[in-house]
Amino acid sequence: MSDVEVSSSNHIVGIRLNRPDKKNAITSAMYASLARALEAAAADDGTRVVTLTGSEDCFTAGNDLNDFMASPTADMDQPVFHFLRAISTFPKPIVAGVAGPAVGVGTTMLFHCDLIVAAPSAHFSFAFVDLGVVPEAGSSLLVPRLMGPQLAAKHLLLCEPFDAKTAYSYGLVTEIADNVEARVQDIARRLAAKPPEAVRLTKQLLRREGGTVAERIAEEGEIFAERLQSAEAREAFTAFFERRPPNFG
Repeated sequence: MSDVEVSSSNHIVGIRLNRPDKKNAITSAMYASLARALEAAAADDGTRVVTLTGSEDCFTAGNDLNDFMASPTADMDQPVFHFLRAISTFPKPIVAGVAGPAVGVGTTMLFHCDLIVAAPSAHFSFAFVDLGVVPEAGSSLLVPRLMGPQLAAKHLLLCEPFDAKTAYSYGLVTEIADNVEARVQDIARRLAAKPPEAVRLTKQLLRREGGTVAERIAEEGEIFAERLQSAEAREAFTAFFERRPPNFG
């Protein structure tokens, strides 16, 4: 059984951290597997959504410190950076499900997911300073942007953990659900049934940095006009007038 399980069904690729005896602590080999799975899903036209989950009682305890110290990160060609590039640039929706602890990279990777379901048991922490290192995965930029600089300092400098309700209040998680797996699958199925190119382009717009409101209006208008001529739009409009569910293949 693999430490990273990958499955595929109905346009959805599921990626699961599966090392429960070590609280899903992530090794270099696991980072390589995660990166390969994301790169393959990005390249596959049949994949519309990715789900990212851990165990029922633990998302991940973060880096496996024994593995990390045996081969510390020395350059940007390490598997961890392959993974961070793959998840931060992934062009399709990622739906994450979190139960129990999400430590270090277990929390920072969530900033690159699009919809996040947390169990009431979920708790999050940035343990970097306590280990004598600094935040990663772009979190020194993304955490202050989400929480503001003072709350970011509370969690990144003091390393204070926070629970699912607090994560929801920050806007880090989309919702709290008792059955995380069922809710993640429901969201993934709903996304997979939508027009995939429209979904991809909308995520691209949501993740784009910078620019003025006027520039964004112009960009949206250009894409909107192109989309009106697309097969997806024709099917969506036809289905609306024929009072039937659309079929995007």
